[in-house]
Amino acid sequence: MNFFRRGGAHERSPATSRPAGYRSVSYHPLRPWQVRERRFRPSRFGRRGLDPDDVHEFLNRVADDLSTVYDALGVSRQETTRIKDALRHWQSEQARRRNVGAFR
Repeated sequence: MNFFRRGGAHERSPATSRPAGYRSVSYHPLRPWQVRERRFRPSRFGRRGLDPDDVHEFLNRVADDLSTVYDALGVSRQETTRIKDALRHWQSEQARRRNVGAFR
């Protein structure tokens, strides 16, 4: 899926230009830095609010989890690229051997 790419937010290849599932084209998933930098408005006078330290602690935990997921996805993509390249190489070698055998 395109939403995990580390490139620019508006980069899309022709093959992935369609939105995934029910999401609109304008949907952009949260990035770890967005979670870390998110600030909440203070509660209005006379109302109860959340403890800002608890909110920031939670947001940092969410951001750390997102970072772990993005890192694992990057490793997975590298492995996928390596396997695809190896398969292409093997297929080319097999085609070359078939062509050499056909001319004998």
